[in-house]
Amino acid sequence: MTARRSAALLAATALAAALTACAPASAPTPSPTPTGFASEEEAFAAAEATYRAYVDALNQVDLSDPATFEPLFAITTGELNDIDRKSFSQLHADGAVVSGATKIVSITPLDHESTETRLAICLDVSAVELKDADGNSLVQEDRPDLRAETATVERTPDGESKLASIGDGVDGSKCGE
Repeated sequence: MTARRSAALLAATALAAALTACAPASAPTPSPTPTGFASEEEAFAAAEATYRAYVDALNQVDLSDPATFEPLFAITTGELNDIDRKSFSQLHADGAVVSGATKIVSITPLDHESTETRLAICLDVSAVELKDADGNSLVQEDRPDLRAETATVERTPDGESKLASIGDGVDGSKCGE
């Protein structure tokens, strides 16, 4: 349910970035780990780029046009993919309209194990509005402007990074604290 709520809150978000690093030619090349990453830093960079791509795809969603959902679905996997497919299909069927943009305030690496990398996210959702077909707000009146989340990104066997889950912030963390 948290992932579903997050998907709805983020439905009109922006920002995408990819992190790359270049090593000098004379430096030894690290051996890739079984996950395909040469270092933990590389795993965190890939996870961050994946999350930013997800937010960018959400920003491009037009709830009246299901074709705009496809880039979003291509970035997710597992249960989050299922939740997003159901949530966005239902919002479309209900005639919901989203406006505004979510901004990424911060992304902080949490941990990395094998094929999973977790990130702590702080989002500014103050500009996001989600309304039903009659123009009534679907956003909780007491929704805070900043939202803390935890995102898990999985590395697939073919080397892709996909967003597997979005949940509440770690240990009750809040943005700006």
